[in-house]
Amino acid sequence: MKAQKKYIFEPDYAVPPGVTIEDTIEAMNMSKKEFAIRLDITPQSLNRILKGEQPLTYETANKLEKVTGTPARFWNNREAKYREQLIKLEERAKLEQKKDWLSKIPLKELISRGYIPEYENVLETFESVLSFFAVSNIKAWEDIWLHPKIATRRSECYETDPYNAATWIRMGEIEAAKINCENFDKNLFKENLKKISRLTKEKPEIFSEKMIGLCAEAGVALVFMPKMNRVPWNGATKWIGKDKVMIIVNLRGKREDKFWFSFFHEAAHVLEHKKKLTYIHREDDSNKDDSEKSADKFAENILIPVKYIEQIKTVKNNLQIIKLANKLNISPGIVAGRYQYITKKWNFYNDLIKHFDWA
Repeated sequence: MKAQKKYIFEPDYAVPPGVTIEDTIEAMNMSKKEFAIRLDITPQSLNRILKGEQPLTYETANKLEKVTGTPARFWNNREAKYREQLIKLEERAKLEQKKDWLSKIPLKELISRGYIPEYENVLETFESVLSFFAVSNIKAWEDIWLHPKIATRRSECYETDPYNAATWIRMGEIEAAKINCENFDKNLFKENLKKISRLTKEKPEIFSEKMIGLCAEAGVALVFMPKMNRVPWNGATKWIGKDKVMIIVNLRGKREDKFWFSFFHEAAHVLEHKKKLTYIHREDDSNKDDSEKSADKFAENILIPVKYIEQIKTVKNNLQIIKLANKLNISPGIVAGRYQYITKKWNFYNDLIKHFDWA
């Protein structure tokens, strides 16, 4: 015979001993005022005991035994069980809060990328995620990442999905901390951006290392971060110290034109915009503020100065694109991508656009 599964009753409520006391008062056909006098306690204390707001002490239990005839151990036992159940309910509520919070964090990404171990226990997972974010509890996380209590703001794009955004930014912070940088030098960064713009013709395994080095020389920690599922961001910028700024870029879309545009877009935030703002670049954002629009312009001009736009509109074949790219000393794929963006002819010259992938 198959054994029947036994279920343990776990009530989601706690009954204070005051309920039984109140029934006893009624059974004794006595007013609460008289009962309080017989117990030698104030009516206010009795009322708090009845509601479970005031603990039932051993002394009061002994008085109840004299007044009601019910042994003090009965009242003490009721009080102990009530307090025990309150603790269980409180812990259960805390656990549910932790589960709810964890459900909003992209745990699979954190586990697959090795930022936290995979646990079966919710509490171990919870503690591990807190450590990842370097906070002590949910309130502290909210004060730092959701509703910052420190002097910082985030771009509107951040607010659309703060849990994923916070996770992605925090991953960047951890990786940026591993990069040794000189103190930030604005002029040097400008000069190094010119050098970086000439790397667009190189392969990723060559330009990536050089980019990181040139940025670090100027106090910028450049982090290459793989995209996250259902996270549509191309890049981000955040100051992580007085003299150190972080730029995160990914290979979303895997097209070289989008990659380079995203990097120089973030570089513009470093050079031109407020340090107290965390910027996230979303290419298809239709509600860009002035800082995002100006960053777009910067990225466009550093790669292809505006005076060449009319020429790009009139190109007729691959050879003309390659010739212009050589003149600008950039990859032909960037010119092809700009042609598509300007003309909205998204299928033209795709064969010139290189696609990147993570090694």
